[in-house]
Amino acid sequence: MTIKTASYLQSNTKVDKLPAPTKPEYAFIGRSNVGKSSLINMLTGNGKLAKVSATPGKTITINHFIINNEWYLVDLPGYGFAKRSQEDRKMWEKMLDDYIMNRRNLILTFVLVDSRIEPQKIDLEFIARLGEHQVPFAIIFTKADKLKKSQLAANIEAYRQRLLEEWEELPPMVVTSSENGIGKDEVLDMIEGCNRSISL
Repeated sequence: MTIKTASYLQSNTKVDKLPAPTKPEYAFIGRSNVGKSSLINMLTGNGKLAKVSATPGKTITINHFIINNEWYLVDLPGYGFAKRSQEDRKMWEKMLDDYIMNRRNLILTFVLVDSRIEPQKIDLEFIARLGEHQVPFAIIFTKADKLKKSQLAANIEAYRQRLLEEWEELPPMVVTSSENGIGKDEVLDMIEGCNRSISL
């Protein structure tokens, strides 16, 4: 897939105010500071599309971008270590639940995981919840350029083995780097394949 146009559409905290569910939608979510905005900018070829911040938890709304006037890319708030109040976190959790569990045109949720660190409980719990609710998802490993190839391979295999303790079949996985474009074609091809096989 070639992305010819990518533009910001809207931000919202209420699911019932989101764009009409007439186009396929792909959401990106991960632990705070996992590199989500950088990945979105890399995928779309627009370095300023999603706001990149060194401060964890910067994204606090559901952000819609329209791609090629054909599908929506959705930047979701990160979970985990954001320095926000408990009340804010509960609001986010409800918003994310409403969106992920009920958005009928959400085709695939990409869960971003930092390839440099061992499996984190918060990621595993989020992945497990998606499985329990039969929400289609794929795992994107970020920041692959920060590791030697041997260490990267070992970390990915460790993650696979950890998931196999609870999963009979593993979800699709893509290794990426926002710095050098690794994984860009694989992610976009996955989206293109989904777009071809669905009708809304």
